[in-house]
Amino acid sequence: MRKKLVSLLSIGALSVGVLGACSNDEGTSGSTSGSKDDVLKVWSFTDELKEPIKTYEERNGVKVELTIVPIADYPTKLKPALESGVGAPDVFTGEIAFLKQWVDAGYWENLSDEPYNVNEIADDYIPYVFDLGKDSEGNVRALSWQTTPGGVYYKRSLAKEVLGTDDPAEIGNMMSSMDGVFEVAEKMKEKGYKMFPDEGAIRWFSQGANPEAWVNENNELVLTEDKINYMDYAKELRDKQYTALAPEWSPSWFEGMSKPIKVKEGGTETETQVFSYVLPTWGLHSVLKDSAKDTAGDWAVTNGPSPYFWGGTWLGVYEGSKNKEAAYDFVKLMTQDEEFLTDWAEETGDVLAFKPVTDKIKDDFSDEFLGGQNNYEFFLGQADEITPGIVTKYDQQLDTLYGASVLQYVEGKKTKEEAIAEFKKQAKNAYPDIQVD
Repeated sequence: MRKKLVSLLSIGALSVGVLGACSNDEGTSGSTSGSKDDVLKVWSFTDELKEPIKTYEERNGVKVELTIVPIADYPTKLKPALESGVGAPDVFTGEIAFLKQWVDAGYWENLSDEPYNVNEIADDYIPYVFDLGKDSEGNVRALSWQTTPGGVYYKRSLAKEVLGTDDPAEIGNMMSSMDGVFEVAEKMKEKGYKMFPDEGAIRWFSQGANPEAWVNENNELVLTEDKINYMDYAKELRDKQYTALAPEWSPSWFEGMSKPIKVKEGGTETETQVFSYVLPTWGLHSVLKDSAKDTAGDWAVTNGPSPYFWGGTWLGVYEGSKNKEAAYDFVKLMTQDEEFLTDWAEETGDVLAFKPVTDKIKDDFSDEFLGGQNNYEFFLGQADEITPGIVTKYDQQLDTLYGASVLQYVEGKKTKEEAIAEFKKQAKNAYPDIQVD
């Protein structure tokens, strides 16, 4: 998920950019999925396919035209092309925020059918990743090359000073429950440090150990006890001054990764350091390494109270493509080619979902930024604990609405009961089809 930060922040050029790439090697060999006159059209919201496209062209002698559309415009630009077939791509990617809508819309080819038969290799993938590419009838429509579980990245120097150790396993044991997280937070506060940049950092643990989808099979809104408890945890973080009041993606949020930041509490302004950030796999390469270069080696990653994942990119073959063989060859390169994926993992640090590769390479990974830690092995372990089947087409909107209600409670603008009632009202307004008690 390299360079995914741009798409998550929904920033970038507002016009559609077309990047064409051609193979310069007339004598390349490989799959014979298309002639040299073929043009394979690929659409995406991120530039992470540029290097794989070069490999594909070199192997196949096929020209690939890559169209990159900023994530904010991607669904509205792509949907008309897919529905009309005019200018539609042969291959296109999907982001987790709208993935479930698209797999059920029939835009992607059914990869469970002949000649693809991807169900035969289901055991080769991280279960939740494979599951997310299925439509409501259980047919695989899209595949992903990556898994994006999360963890808690923390500063080793502060851990040693306050907790007496910087060992990821020991720190993980301390934070294996929400009570443990708050015990660590109190110790950080006593030394003048902040546990997290903001209260939203713990939202990823609101699913708890037994996660459930926002909307169940009976089309009912499900507000679990763990999600309700998250409201109280977030408020406690604010009330006990365990955070730096630095909202996610704000300048101060980034600043706190590498140096002390100013915090104003009770009319007094002080400088403090932030101990930890809750981020997924790509947070290491796309966030921390960019924003905290000077602190390389002073970081490690460990677990929080429960496993979670954040983001992900899936791709598949357009059901109306006239070049499906070549299109699926590209999908296979990105998701099943052992030689390519091995090189990709070593070059980018992307944590793969394809087990035949990860089983071979996971023992030898280490990252200097993380003090030599094998974060690859850690994240794969977290990925195996993620429950399949919890993602729905409602998630992005409901997450946003719930987050806004939680913030109202945290800031004292509404009582807990009022905030919950407002969330349910907004959820029903956004999705009249779901049942809300």
